[in-house]
Amino acid sequence: MQGLFIKTLLGSALTLYMMVILLRWTAPWLELDLYSPRWRWIPQATDPLLQWIRKVLPPMGGNFDWAPATALFGLWVVRVVCVGY
Repeated sequence: MQGLFIKTLLGSALTLYMMVILLRWTAPWLELDLYSPRWRWIPQATDPLLQWIRKVLPPMGGNFDWAPATALFGLWVVRVVCVGY
């Protein structure tokens, strides 16, 4: 029973973090000011992972930022492997 609770908690936390990354990724199109007091927590929560991914990924050219897509895919894989859904 305790293992199921931990799996559910881990899966929910990973899903929530994936949603925050998705919100940060779409913020320019949603016209959210991520540096206003209301939304300032989003870059603080996502920048450490995204900055690390930007350092690891090779330069691909163009203006597209692959870090959020890579983070979402990586977190999805971790969630499937650890939790099973």
